[in-house]
Amino acid sequence: MARSAIQFQKGLSLPEFQRLYGTEEQCEAALEKARWPDGFRCPRCNGHEYGLVYGRLKRYQCRNCSHQATITAGTIMQATKLPLITWFLAFYLIGQAKTGISSLELSRHLGVNYDTAWLLHNKILRAMADREDAYLLQGKIQIVASGFREAVDSYLGGELLGGKAGRGSENKIPIVAPVSLNEAGHPLHARITAVSGFSSEAIGAWARDHLAPGSQVLSDGLACFRAVTIAGCSHEAIVTGGKHPSELPQFRWVNTLLGNLKTSFNGTFHAFNFDKYARRYLGGYCFRFNRRFSLAAMTERIANAVCCCMPSAERGLRVAEAYG
Repeated sequence: MARSAIQFQKGLSLPEFQRLYGTEEQCEAALEKARWPDGFRCPRCNGHEYGLVYGRLKRYQCRNCSHQATITAGTIMQATKLPLITWFLAFYLIGQAKTGISSLELSRHLGVNYDTAWLLHNKILRAMADREDAYLLQGKIQIVASGFREAVDSYLGGELLGGKAGRGSENKIPIVAPVSLNEAGHPLHARITAVSGFSSEAIGAWARDHLAPGSQVLSDGLACFRAVTIAGCSHEAIVTGGKHPSELPQFRWVNTLLGNLKTSFNGTFHAFNFDKYARRYLGGYCFRFNRRFSLAAMTERIANAVCCCMPSAERGLRVAEAYG
């Protein structure tokens, strides 16, 4: 049996990571490239000429308006006291872990306390989730073989001790899991999203935010999925009738994705508030899945996402995230 090229790709080994990002200077150069790929741009006047002011932190001073900025200012890394090496090691560990990594395990690898690891982890996950929000799922809409989307409804989470079981559990949230396919019927991208419920209003709002107009959507028989037509998508439904996933080849990939997601979360996160933090953890999972074709570039891509994410204090990260 042939091996999957994606599953058995080389990725980025730890020795190679250390060679590329083993010093503070190397990390600073990589972060500068990620933040200003076309050269320095002043965050105040967009000027490109600058001088360097050295102190505890290297500052870039714009020659046009004299504004000073550090390499992390204006990003979610702003005001960090951690070495850049620690940040890049976190990028590496989070990006290379197929099933994810807990904040507790991250703290052990980084040599920091749990609270610091939690904050670092959640800042990176927020940046990854924000990056995913910038893209719409879209297929190749054409006469021969359009990119179909498989969409199913599911619940994520488990019962809290002493709480309700099943769909009424206080720790279970409804999620929508679409997968875009190529002409050969293989998965390309996923966008697993928490929603307020399986109503036409919630699914219509979700579709406008995440699906490109003109897409062809294949869903199970849940009536609310007809609302994807609000976003300019065509819709076809297949009534599953309580069949086992193995009896539904039409939904093979989305069921595989959901199975992997639940296995990953159940095995990695043992004290996790799904209702508060589902968006960023689901976003981090999709970020890795959608970039699975090039594991070697994952650290660099997370650095790019972090540089595009606005600053966020710990108080904001601990507030429950809203979803449609």
